Amino acid sequence: MGKLYIVPTPVGNMEDITLRALRILKEADVILAEDTRTSGILLKHHGISNKLMSHHKFNEHGTSRSVVEKLESGMTIALISDAGTPGISDPGFFLVREAVKEGIEVECLPGATAFVPAIVSSAIPCDRFCFEGFLPQKKGRQTRIESLAQEQRTMIFYESPYRTVKALQQFAEVFGKDRQACVCREISKIHEDKQRGTLEELIQHFTETPPKGEIVIVVAGKKEGEDDCTEKEERQHKKNNKKI
Repeated sequence: MGKLYIVPTPVGNMEDITLRALRILKEADVILAEDTRTSGILLKHHGISNKLMSHHKFNEHGTSRSVVEKLESGMTIALISDAGTPGISDPGFFLVREAVKEGIEVECLPGATAFVPAIVSSAIPCDRFCFEGFLPQKKGRQTRIESLAQEQRTMIFYESPYRTVKALQQFAEVFGKDRQACVCREISKIHEDKQRGTLEELIQHFTETPPKGEIVIVVAGKKEGEDDCTEKEERQHKKNNKKI
């Protein structure tokens, strides 16, 4: 039996990769890459010329069987994504599950992932949090957000820069415009930026200055005893009716 390594790669700065990760990538018989062009740049930078094989969300169900067969034949295979840790909002889970089913050893190396530096530097409590990844683009998006109305842990979301303002507006509608949040952009890259404040303040900022690059949104959880947006609206509605 071979071995499947899950290898995190930098989310921005090419130096953010461990010595062990570089060794595993050099020794692997095959490197599975989400985008061979993107990964090729990283590997070339570090002098790695192993055989690259495409493995992404559009073909992983079809290629995983052949990958497992290679592992069963004794090959060492490393899985990487475009950035960060495979399986975290990236391909990886399906292959890991199939390999484990066949009794193949799977080892995930520690390394870069975008949400950790985002929440730690957000100045929002990071002792307890829930990672929501990417919200649905259309169907189920509002329902998912509303399901978090009572969440007391800090929440972390990945979002496209083109939907960032929309996401902040939807969060404000459900969590309240005064909820604290932080938008982290381009983590570990040259133009890394963090904007902290209430959801209302962040909506104003990014409406005036449209965001660019990779986005992580960190939103504070509901404080104990705090009313959610719906409860406030209902109380205000009853108050207005009494005046009438």
